[in-house]
Amino acid sequence: MKHLLLAFIASLALTACHAAEEGHATWLTNYEQALAAAKKDKKLVLMDFTGSDWCPPCKALHKNVLATKDFAEYAEKHLVLVEVDFPNSKPQSDELKKHNAELAKKFGIEGYPTIIVVDAQGKELSKEVGYRGDTPKSFIGKLEKLK
Repeated sequence: MKHLLLAFIASLALTACHAAEEGHATWLTNYEQALAAAKKDKKLVLMDFTGSDWCPPCKALHKNVLATKDFAEYAEKHLVLVEVDFPNSKPQSDELKKHNAELAKKFGIEGYPTIIVVDAQGKELSKEVGYRGDTPKSFIGKLEKLK
């Protein structure tokens, strides 16, 4: 069992490294797993509340910041990422829909995109609604101030 777990962790690490090289960060969908990973790795948790398939500002944030190589490299070292998606046509399990709705209620989401950063204990450090044209550099600069 330990060997299987080690193989799984090594696989995740390689996937994360490969993703960062290509400009794609690794995103989780489970908040509790993200908090556990953040505690273990001493990182912050960044949650992206998004309407990935219908929200123009969400798509712009992803294209211009979250899907860039610079952000992926930063996130790999400093963040655990959680996508909390509310799509119109992209399929999701009922369990994921319920989980996302509970997170939206817990964090008082009123618009998309909303980026929330919490520490490893779940304490909210930052909440930003909308996309204001940040570059990867300016976005990362805001995150650096939270450390």
